[in-house]
Amino acid sequence: MMLRYALQTVRHRKAGFLGAFVALLCATALITACGTLLETGLRGTIRTERYAAAPVLVSADRMVHETTVKEKKGKTKTKHKAKPVAERAWLPAATADTVRAVPGVERVVPELTFQAVPLARTSGAHRPSYGHAWSSAPLTPFTIADGQPPRSADEIVVDRALAARAGLRPGSELTVQSTGEPRTYRVSGIAHTPRGDLVHQSALFFSEDEARRLSARDGQVSAIGVLPAPGIGATELAARVRQALAGTTAQVGTGDDRGPVEFPDAAGARTKLVSMGGAMGGTSLLVAILVVTGTFALSVQQRHRELALLRAIAATPGQLRRMIGREALLVGLAAGTAGALAGLPLAAWLHGRFVDSGVVPAALERTAGVFPMFAAVAAGLLGSWAAARITGRRITRIRPAEALSEAAVERRRTGRLRSVAGTLLLAAGAVLVVVLGSLRTEPASTPVTFLAVVVLAGAVSLLGPLLVRAATALLAGPLLLAGPGGHLATANLRGNATRMASAVTPLALLIGMTCTVLFVTPTLGNAARAQAREGIRADWVLAAQGPGVTREAAERIRRTPGVAAATEIVHTSVRVGLAKYTAQGVTPAGLTRTWDPRVTGGTLDGFGEGAAAVSELAADRLGLAPGSPLKLTLGDGTPVTLTVAAVYAHGLGFGDLTLPHDLVAAHMDNPLAGSVLVAAEPGSGVGREQLAAVIRDFPGALVLSAAQADAARPERQDAGAEINLLAMGLVLAFTAVSVVNTLAMSTAERFREFAMLRLAGAERRQVLRMLRTEALAVLLIGTVLGSGIALAVLTAFSVGMTGVAAPAVLPVAYAAVVGLAGLLALAATAIPGRTALRVAPVEVATAKG
Repeated sequence: MMLRYALQTVRHRKAGFLGAFVALLCATALITACGTLLETGLRGTIRTERYAAAPVLVSADRMVHETTVKEKKGKTKTKHKAKPVAERAWLPAATADTVRAVPGVERVVPELTFQAVPLARTSGAHRPSYGHAWSSAPLTPFTIADGQPPRSADEIVVDRALAARAGLRPGSELTVQSTGEPRTYRVSGIAHTPRGDLVHQSALFFSEDEARRLSARDGQVSAIGVLPAPGIGATELAARVRQALAGTTAQVGTGDDRGPVEFPDAAGARTKLVSMGGAMGGTSLLVAILVVTGTFALSVQQRHRELALLRAIAATPGQLRRMIGREALLVGLAAGTAGALAGLPLAAWLHGRFVDSGVVPAALERTAGVFPMFAAVAAGLLGSWAAARITGRRITRIRPAEALSEAAVERRRTGRLRSVAGTLLLAAGAVLVVVLGSLRTEPASTPVTFLAVVVLAGAVSLLGPLLVRAATALLAGPLLLAGPGGHLATANLRGNATRMASAVTPLALLIGMTCTVLFVTPTLGNAARAQAREGIRADWVLAAQGPGVTREAAERIRRTPGVAAATEIVHTSVRVGLAKYTAQGVTPAGLTRTWDPRVTGGTLDGFGEGAAAVSELAADRLGLAPGSPLKLTLGDGTPVTLTVAAVYAHGLGFGDLTLPHDLVAAHMDNPLAGSVLVAAEPGSGVGREQLAAVIRDFPGALVLSAAQADAARPERQDAGAEINLLAMGLVLAFTAVSVVNTLAMSTAERFREFAMLRLAGAERRQVLRMLRTEALAVLLIGTVLGSGIALAVLTAFSVGMTGVAAPAVLPVAYAAVVGLAGLLALAATAIPGRTALRVAPVEVATAKG
């Protein structure tokens, strides 16, 4: 019977359930999109292009491994963990000889892959370009479509797609920037493959000797392609090769396992996408629970009169609970199914935006499985059922007579359970803020930052009626100055605090979350920029325009009269154990003339081969001091042991670890300097024009003053903020929708109240003025609470990450956030209010229901 009544209620109260439907639809769409990203990180396919004709591929191990053994209660527990390195890993070239001796191998093709950027104008989207030896062309396979293979060091073959985009043909000249100085080659041929043009890269082929020179990896290869003899399957041959290479770190792959070898950046992006998808999904789920619970609370509250009547005609509490739960399941099933389907194109759009912004390489294909959809629908059903049962708990427990009286007038006192839960959430939020103030790494602090915002917003949701009443007491005076509309608004705020609180919560969440997302990156970036500004002593900076600044360009600057020092800087990441640290390589000569990270222990004098400098944060975490040995794994997986020469304070501005330039560059895919710091002798008069003339033959460098280089940092900071905003943009959009949805629901259900006011003599414009005054009061309360949440969280984040309570708040951005929230609040109130006032008050007053 209750199921039939639930169906009838949903059918005849479509408008009343519309708000809950919209909230659930958006929530399940959001969870599906985030779940799809998470699944892409876990199972996304990276298809091979260059190695398509090599069924078996041998590559170096790109993982850093760690094994721990623990004894507990007489039992030995062994754990194996592994993390990827940042650069391409390389194999000993002698591995090819071992593979050739394996039975069933017809041909072994060693591969060299290195940076090779054509310095020519090309049409279409940018693609990474890689150089190879022509001898490895059969791995795709590439064949000559026009011209001939490269026979000398000054000849080159390009793939057909690059030739079309750059307007090249046999005989054309092409300047290529590889791992050393740029060099001009003659295009000897155009290559193509029967499998179609490469989609995610461009291929440039050199002669064997030239490819080895450019790769700068003597005695090493990036991969080995293995072609089986007739009648030998790839799986069988891979097993034989794996057995032959047992005891080495070489990896043997087939099928889709070859893709991560070809695109190591895409393999690394999997980890980033898992982390990002998990953080987005977790935050989305918490926000969805908060919003859906609030929406159902408002929906059930608006039906108190109907539910009270059912109690008065002998409906039992159990029957009402079952009816409310089944109504929620019906709405949840319909909204969840529609939302899960809508989440798939949403995930595709979000993945495309991540690809466009460079966060995820295009080679990592999006996975569209059914698991995220089922998980989203299940979460929607469970959330809607739980929210409806919890919010309907009060009306189903009280006696029938009391139910009718409480339906007429909102209960003045907040429930004890709600108050206790709200206080506990507030305390939990305070604990998170304190913890956040002690976290000193971005990976650790970021999830806590957004969790703290959601938990504090949850406390606002539960304590909302108390907060609204307190705020109304403070605003009563100013509101009464607004005339009759102000009097009515004040009365509504006092008498309907629970309803008003349901509108305040999403506003506070929207403003708090948006401000946090917008200002987290500037808070960290401003501190890093201040440290770098203070520590860079150079007068001029050679900034990379393209692949980087070459060694010869830096040497010419050093030889320029009046130049005291020129420090080349390259950036990478290394691992100490399994922990990842940002690192930079610097040329030691004249280092203290250009660079001062504020050394607090040891000295940079004599810094050079075998030495390392570490930030105070890294030193604390790793237990290091000047003179300590530092074991780390470089970007390509090469282990080294260095000696700590100095500890410095400005880790935000100069990175966690500082190593010798030549050591770092020799183990990077791109060894070119990202920048060169140039210090002039006092009174030498070295200027921009003189330095620019020295490097005029090097198009990859631009001379900037120290002030101009400092001004360029906010551009990179803005890029980071855009990525954060993109990552959390769906959550913010969902929150904005919930603001409109909640306010529209709250206003649309008041048509009877508006009719009574009209019949009592209030004019239409007075009722509208009352609505606007209420909306402004709700906006003010939500803004204060949301801003307070954001300020507390950002201050704690600033204390933990920078050591000072100095959150960066951009006034224009903050005003835009509050202004947008105000527009949403006013529109969501005015449009349903005007619609309700179009109906004659007599018709409303005499209508049934």
